Amino acid sequence: MTTTTVSGDPGAPTAAPGKSPGAAAPGPRRRAGWIRRVTLPYLLLLPALVLELLVHLVPMVIGIVMSFKQLTQFYIRDWGTAPWSGFDNYKVSVDFDAPIGEALLHSFAVTVGFTLLSVGLCWLIGTAAAICMQDTFRGRGLLRALFLVPYALPVYAAVITWVFMFQHDNGLVNHVLHDQLHLTDKPSFWLIGDNSFVALLVVSVWKGWPFAFLIVMAGLQNIPRELYEAAALDGAGQWQQLRRITLPSLRPVNQVLVLVLFLWTFNDFNTPYVLFGRAAPEAADLISVHIYQASFVSWDFGTGSAMSVLLLLFLLVVTGTYLAITSRTSRGRKAADV
Repeated sequence: MTTTTVSGDPGAPTAAPGKSPGAAAPGPRRRAGWIRRVTLPYLLLLPALVLELLVHLVPMVIGIVMSFKQLTQFYIRDWGTAPWSGFDNYKVSVDFDAPIGEALLHSFAVTVGFTLLSVGLCWLIGTAAAICMQDTFRGRGLLRALFLVPYALPVYAAVITWVFMFQHDNGLVNHVLHDQLHLTDKPSFWLIGDNSFVALLVVSVWKGWPFAFLIVMAGLQNIPRELYEAAALDGAGQWQQLRRITLPSLRPVNQVLVLVLFLWTFNDFNTPYVLFGRAAPEAADLISVHIYQASFVSWDFGTGSAMSVLLLLFLLVVTGTYLAITSRTSRGRKAADV
C-alpha cells in the first residue's frame, strides 16, 4: 500500500474534509461582525444623544432643582447657595386665593382658550386649503408656494410686520377696517386692551395654518384616486366623498397634527413677546410670557421654575391622555373592521 505525503512535515495535522487548510475559524470573525452591526447604530446616535442631554435634559433638571429653592436676585451670582424651600414655591403657585396663584390661573385659562381657538382654526383653514389644492389647475404650484410663505418667514420678522399693521394711528388694519370699509366707529387699539387677544389669535393662525396645510397636503397624497373614482361612479357627491373617504383616511395624520399644533401653540413664547413686549396685556397673558415675567421681571426664579414644572406636568398629562384615547380608538376601529 502506497502512502502519499501532502506536506513536507509528516506530523502536520490533516485538514478537515471540505475545508481548505488555510481557512480560519468563522466564529471570531462572525462574532466581530455581529458586534459591529449592533454597536454601530448606537455609536451614530451618540452625538445626538449627547447634544440632547446638554441642550434639553440638563437645563430641565436644573430647572426642577431651582423650583425647590428660594432663588431670588440675591442668589443669582451663585444660585447653588440659595436656601431650600421645599414645596413652598408650588404652594404659592397653586394658591388661587392669593394674587400670584390667581394671576397664574387667569393666565392658564387665557392660554387654554387661545390654544383651542388657534389649533382649531389652523386645522380648519389648512385642511380646507389642502383639499382645494388637490385638483389640477393653472397656477396651483404658485398658490402652494404662496400659502407656505407665512410658515417660511422668520418669526420675528413676521410678527414685527404685524406690529406695524396693528398700529392705532397709521396701521394697515385700522386703515382698512375704519377708513375704507367703515366697519368701526373709530380706530381700534389692537395691542392693548381686550382686542389684544384677537390680534394675538390672528397672528398665531396666520403663522400656523400653513404647517397644517403642508401636513394635510402630504397626507392626501397617500389616498388612492381609485377610491374617489369608485365613489363618483356610485353617485357620491363631493361632500359624501369628503365625509366617507378624505376625513377617515386623514385620521392618523390629523391625530399627530393636532397634538403638535397644541404643544407648539400652548408653549408659544416668541409670538406674544414680540407682539406685546415684556408686559403682555391681561387679555393676552399667555402662560409662557407669564412665567417669563415671574422669573425675569419679578426676579423670583424659584416660583417661576415651579410654574414651569407645573406646566410640564400638565402637558405630559394631556399628551399621555390624548395618545391613550387615540390609540384605544384606533384599536377599536381596527377590531370593528375585522
